[in-house]
Amino acid sequence: MMATANYPPVGFHFKVEFLFDKKVENDIFFQSVSGLNFQMQTDSLREGGENRFEHVIPVRNKCTDLVLRRGIFKPAESTVSQWCLDAFRNFSFSPIDLIVTLLNEQHQPLMTWKVHRAWPKNWKVADFNADKGEVVIETFELNYNYFNVE
Repeated sequence: MMATANYPPVGFHFKVEFLFDKKVENDIFFQSVSGLNFQMQTDSLREGGENRFEHVIPVRNKCTDLVLRRGIFKPAESTVSQWCLDAFRNFSFSPIDLIVTLLNEQHQPLMTWKVHRAWPKNWKVADFNADKGEVVIETFELNYNYFNVE
């Protein structure tokens, strides 16, 4: 057994797959993915006669928005961009599932996050600036119900 087998993986080698009507749309062009986290919502309970503290009890889990960034594509060239454009222009879309996979050096999956029932909440295009020679970045913010880690 090699000592590097248990070494923590790096976070720059990943892919995102969108599941549109059982058709998988691979996208390896994303610059970053963030928002794969749960947050426990709580409620405070005050006990009668006890003024030194409050009891904090868990209520439910909440997922933060999933944020995907990449160089901009024309909507006609990207199913993901077209899906977002349809959602905002026509207020017509279907929530989809997507898969984020962390890959090793041989491009094999190390960990997989399956995100359930995602829908576009925000779509932003970075500022244009003549002083900087930067790639134009589009940012997708997706709301989703939950994710599974495999």
